[in-house]
Amino acid sequence: MPLYTPEPDICHELLGHVPMFVDRDFCDFSQEIGLASLGASDEDILKLARCYWHSVEFGLCRGEDGTHKAYGAGLLSSFGELEYACKERSADEPYGVGEEDGMPLRPVIKPWDPAVAAAQDFPITTYQPVYFLAESLQDAKLKMRKYCEDLPRPFFALYNAQTETVFIDRPVRRARGIPGDSEK
Repeated sequence: MPLYTPEPDICHELLGHVPMFVDRDFCDFSQEIGLASLGASDEDILKLARCYWHSVEFGLCRGEDGTHKAYGAGLLSSFGELEYACKERSADEPYGVGEEDGMPLRPVIKPWDPAVAAAQDFPITTYQPVYFLAESLQDAKLKMRKYCEDLPRPFFALYNAQTETVFIDRPVRRARGIPGDSEK
């Protein structure tokens, strides 16, 4: 059982998410996901949600010394899972499941690839069996941007920091009412 802080989880928000927003690459990364969701299909929203989970919530990044560092708020707010995900292990340490708790003895660490993360399901009540490791936050951002650019969407959205507006590259007809509702 993960040792998360209890709900309402202000520790998760303040200790996990807030500090990361002082990093420009992380901010841009988060914004890429948000902008890509505008006009995306339900299937692509699910893919983006999985990318979000495996990065903003449970992402790892290679530190300058080569060790794994957590940047995901789910990790940063769970001391038990933080140790589980970032613990240095020898290459011959076995994979498998613990007999007492049924938890994996060690997680699988995959290189950050949004296309792979988008297809990776995840549990919400146990430690993650799979984590994604970015070489840097800039690397994570650039790979996420490329992935988002390749998503099929009816328009492209770009944030303009100077005017604090979102630019849409073509006219978009605003929907009225509930989608699928035949009453107008």
